[in-house]
Amino acid sequence: MQKRQISNQAINQIMLIAVIIVACLFIFRYLSYYLPGFLGAITLYIIFRGWYFRLTEGRKWNRVITSILFIFFSIVFIVLPIWALIDYLIPRISSFLGNTEDIVSKFNQVKEFIRNKPVLEHIDLSDEALVQFLQSLTKYLPGVINSVAEVLINMLVTFFVLYFMLVSGKKMEATIENFFPFSDRSRKELWSEINLMVRTNAIGIPILGICQGIVAMIGYSIFGVHNAVLWGIVTGVATVFPVLGTMAVYLPICIVSFATGGLSNAVWLTLYCFFLVGGIDNILRFTILRTLGDVHPLITVFGVLFGLNVFGMLGLIFGPLIISSISVLFKVYRNEYGNRRIVLTGSEELPEE
Repeated sequence: MQKRQISNQAINQIMLIAVIIVACLFIFRYLSYYLPGFLGAITLYIIFRGWYFRLTEGRKWNRVITSILFIFFSIVFIVLPIWALIDYLIPRISSFLGNTEDIVSKFNQVKEFIRNKPVLEHIDLSDEALVQFLQSLTKYLPGVINSVAEVLINMLVTFFVLYFMLVSGKKMEATIENFFPFSDRSRKELWSEINLMVRTNAIGIPILGICQGIVAMIGYSIFGVHNAVLWGIVTGVATVFPVLGTMAVYLPICIVSFATGGLSNAVWLTLYCFFLVGGIDNILRFTILRTLGDVHPLITVFGVLFGLNVFGMLGLIFGPLIISSISVLFKVYRNEYGNRRIVLTGSEELPEE
């Protein structure tokens, strides 16, 4: 019996695919530092796409000038606020960590307060634990500063790539569609899911963080928390971790308030944090975020953890996007192949839709 040989065309096709994969891996290795910039450009393109096409195709605006206007808009309303926030946070966090006497004093008060308290008494508040905690935070600050420099470089990459993506948007989208061997239904669902995920993570989560940060800041100011603005901002940033994120900030603040302040003030602060700061999270997630796109909290949590390890600070947004894309690919697979059944007709196997 003669063995069936692989055709030269199939061999050439496999070789070409292998060369493409190797080339992509080689490029990715040496350009991975700038990957957050490319992801940022994709995110902004998806957000601005509808408005850009309405202006350039509907109202016949010049594409180059419109692209520059969108980049200027991004710098004013995204880059400058982030820069101001970082510029405010870093020196104050450094000053807070450098004031060891005040930290040790409040630490001892908290340790005295939780002694013999149910549940709390099991928390390790030894001097060695405090020293290790402060050392870990101090070591982490230079990494944050370096990450800030990385963010600035990737922002330049983002706007450089975004300009060409906007100017050549239609041609780029047509080229990408040709690379995906999917049905029209799967393409539409893939685009719809990506659009919802981007808007939820890039727009919804920052809105949620701003709202919770402002509410927390007001409560901290009313009930006499020192550095209320700083801790309000930290609470807002912690919003990226659903439920436990903000609690990890305001719960220790409430415990310190019980240990160092008046009982009445501490009780009201605790009630305020649990019902208002924590409550607004649930309200906004079932209103604003549900309208933009319903992303499961577990996807957000693991996406943030993944993103921080891979992309640094920019991973707060891009991590959940990448994790969410896996569920989208499963939906595409189900659309393309999930509904097919094999039917045996004699010796033949036929796909049945």
